[in-house]
Amino acid sequence: MSTSSQLFDETIASSYVNLIDERLGAQILSVSDEFFAPAVRMLDPKPAVFHPGKFDDHGQYMEGWESRRKRVAGYDWCIVQLGLAGKIVGVDIDTSHFTGNYPVAASIDACCVNKGEKPDNWQEILHAVTLGPNAHHFHAITVEDHWTHIRLNIYPDGGIARLRAYGIVQPSEDRFKEEVDLLALENGGRAIAANDEHYGNPWTLLHPGRGINMDDGWQTRRRRLPGNDWCLLALGKRGRISRIVLDTAHFKGNFPDTCIIQAADVTINNNKSLVTQSMFWQTLLSEQKLTMDAIHTYDKEQINDLGPITHVRINIIPDGGLSRVRLFGRVE
Repeated sequence: MSTSSQLFDETIASSYVNLIDERLGAQILSVSDEFFAPAVRMLDPKPAVFHPGKFDDHGQYMEGWESRRKRVAGYDWCIVQLGLAGKIVGVDIDTSHFTGNYPVAASIDACCVNKGEKPDNWQEILHAVTLGPNAHHFHAITVEDHWTHIRLNIYPDGGIARLRAYGIVQPSEDRFKEEVDLLALENGGRAIAANDEHYGNPWTLLHPGRGINMDDGWQTRRRRLPGNDWCLLALGKRGRISRIVLDTAHFKGNFPDTCIIQAADVTINNNKSLVTQSMFWQTLLSEQKLTMDAIHTYDKEQINDLGPITHVRINIIPDGGLSRVRLFGRVE
């Protein structure tokens, strides 16, 4: 079950990165009360699961943050440091499996402070909204600014299974003075589209570090028809590519046989148009044989010089899984 504002829903959310994903470094800084379940569970990237019959010292084990029953005036709150600072366009306040212990309402504040400073000067970005049991609550955020922290307020108490803050990473310009991975999430890289996301979505290709398992990557179903699978990625900044890394970490019996990368310098914002045009983009990296569970690196001699680019199309032939894609270069 889910509810949503008119301007934001699950489909729109999939076009943005969750800025409070714990895999990106998001942290719980402080919380008013977490008697029944710690707030850090809200940041788990996986959907909440109910565990019938599983109890700990405080009662039924719940996947999420749950405070005790409030017997005094006030409300509970939790402060989260974003894994990657940026603009928030929408949130999902998820009460999955909380049926008799969910808050009746919630609001969200945000602030922007320098690294090491205490969160302060909060600004409300989501007015108090009504919550229901066992449901996703999607809401658009119309306050446009650069944020580093959010504060979730729940009224008066209760449990939240998962919290998501979807948005756009806004990296500092200082990051681009040297050669960097222009596809990395921390540098503003984005996943635009993919023909198949059966076992994982292409956003994971942009995550920091190597994949921790096969779930931490993009993997398609077994192809039974002619053709190949593909995904479309946007660079954080327009730049010229000097090195490419394709990582098949943990993919052993299901890695792609080969890979081709196409690229273009485009200004189109329409994703459907980009997908259509991408079929005819020039080749940045010609067809390369891949191997299982390995890092494949390609330098300037193997990369076609197309000049500055903004987008790439990763073609895996015929199907399979990739853990990470890195495009190192300089901004132009």
